[in-house]
Order: sequence, then C-alpha cells, then structure tokens
Amino acid sequence: MAGFNKVILVGNLTRNPELRYTPSGTPVASFGLATSRRFKQADELKEEVCFIDIVVFGKQAEHCGQYLSKGNGVIVDGRLQQRRWETEDGQKRSKHEVVAQGVTFLPKRGETGGDGSAHEEPSYEDEQF
Repeated sequence: MAGFNKVILVGNLTRNPELRYTPSGTPVASFGLATSRRFKQADELKEEVCFIDIVVFGKQAEHCGQYLSKGNGVIVDGRLQQRRWETEDGQKRSKHEVVAQGVTFLPKRGETGGDGSAHEEPSYEDEQF
C-alpha cells in the first residue's frame, strides 16, 4: 500500500525567499515559514510557533522570489521530505522540509478589505539550531 504524504500550512515568511538555479536551469526558491497555534492551558492563553523550511521549484519559485518577502502570509500545499547528507568530517545530518506544490499569496497586512477588521500578526525570526 502506498503511503500518503500531504502538508497544508498557513503562516508568515520568516525570511526573504532565496532564489537559485540548478545546473540544468531549474529555478529553486527556499524560505522559512512560521505557523502558530493558540491553546488554553489552566485558564491561560498560550501560543506555540512552529518553524518550517519550504522549497519551491519551477516558475512558482521565480514568482516567490519576485513577489514575496519576510512577513508575507502564504498558504503552502506540498509534501514532507527528509534530506540526508554527510558532512566533510563524516557526521551524518538530516533535515525535514516541505516541498511546495502550490504557494498561495495572502493579502499583505492592511489589504484585507474595507471593514477595518485586519489584525496585526506577530513577526517571527528563525530559530537557531
């Protein structure tokens, strides 16, 4: 039986997209995304933030590089991928990231409509590991 690997995330960019090209000329963009969830614990409202690296290929990568910047909201539709590699000194490393199949740009703050209901979302910086 084949597995199922689907991820849908809504969040804000933690850094500007980095656009590069593979040796064959395929555009690749990568950026960080922060998603948060709020929950109540013992009558106290708490917030948990998750930081995820996103990779986008093709024409969509160029669009992300051209139109997105830190703080923009997006919806990412993709799959979870684990990359493994070995450092020059022989240590094994691995990293999980989301390979986006679709990136939907959300309106920038203050562009949500004329009812004045826009609310300010917090900005997050990448965590250092």
